[in-house]
Amino acid sequence: MQLALLLFLLVGTCRADYFFGDLKDWFDKITAPNEYCNREWITLDGKGYGKGLEADLGRYLFGQHIASDVILNAMTGFMNNDNPKKSLVLSFHGRAGTGKSLASQLIVKNIFKKGMDSRFVHFFDSIINFPHASLVETYKSQLQNWIRGNVTNCAHSMFIFDEMDKMHPGIIDGIKPFMDYHYKLDGVSYQKAIFLFLSNGGGEIIRESTLVSWKAGKKREELKLEDLETALSSLGFVYYGESIVVDFFIPFLPLERQHIVQCIMVEMVAMGLQPDHNKACEISDKIVNYIPDDERRISVPGCKRIAGRLWHFMQ
Repeated sequence: MQLALLLFLLVGTCRADYFFGDLKDWFDKITAPNEYCNREWITLDGKGYGKGLEADLGRYLFGQHIASDVILNAMTGFMNNDNPKKSLVLSFHGRAGTGKSLASQLIVKNIFKKGMDSRFVHFFDSIINFPHASLVETYKSQLQNWIRGNVTNCAHSMFIFDEMDKMHPGIIDGIKPFMDYHYKLDGVSYQKAIFLFLSNGGGEIIRESTLVSWKAGKKREELKLEDLETALSSLGFVYYGESIVVDFFIPFLPLERQHIVQCIMVEMVAMGLQPDHNKACEISDKIVNYIPDDERRISVPGCKRIAGRLWHFMQ
C-alpha cells in the first residue's frame, strides 16, 4: 500500500516521468538490494581507483591532457580525503564530441563497482528532465528533495548534469547550497557528494584559444589549465552566479585529425573489427569536417559522429 502511494505521488507531482526519465529504471535503481554504500561497492581509499582512472583516461580520452590531469588530481585528492570541506564540483566545458560525457563515464566506472548502473549515480539532462520554463519552481523543489534524499541514503552520491548551459538559472540556484561550504543543511552533510556539470558553453573560447596558440607556434601539449580557466571562470558566473561553488572549470580542447584516427580505431574494436591504422587515417578525412579549410587542423564534430557513420565508410 505504501509503495503504491509513493508511486502515485511521484507520478502525480507534475509528470515525474519528465523529471526522472524512465520511471522503471529509476525505481529499479533505488530498490536494488545488491548494492550498498560501503567500501565494497564504492572505492574510497583511492589506491586502485587512482591507478585505474589514470589508465582509462590515457587509453580512451584522446587529446585532453589538461582535462585528464585535472580530473585525476581532483578525484584522487577528494577520494583520499576522509573529511572534505565541501562537495567536489567539476564543470566540463567544450564543444560536442570532445569527450566530456566519456570522461564522466570513466570517473563513474572507477568509483562505483556497478558503474553507470549504480543506484548512487544520478544523471540528468537539462533539456529532457527540465523542459518547461513554467515549471522551474516545481523542478527546483523536486531536485532538492531528490538530492537530499539520495545523499541521506549515501554520502558518496554522484550527480551528473548534462547540457548545463541550457539549464534554467532558477534550477541552478536551487542546487547551489548543496555544493557550498556548509557543514550540514537540515541535518544532512553534502561534503562527500560529487557534482559533475557538462556544458557546451565556452566551446568557442576554447577552440579559438587553441587555434591562436597553434598559429603562434605553441604545441598543443604546452597549453595549461591557467591559459583557459580564467575565461571559463568568467563564463561560469553566468551559470552559477557570484557563489563560487565550482572547484575546477575544465576545458576540453577541440580534437585534431590524429585524435579522430584514435577514436576510429577504438570504434573498430567495439564493432568487432580488426583495427586498421591506415584505414582509420583514410576514413578520418571522409567521416568528419575540419577547420581551417586550408589547414584541416581541427575536427568540427570531434568524435561524436564516428559511431553512427563508420559502417558506411567501412564498405
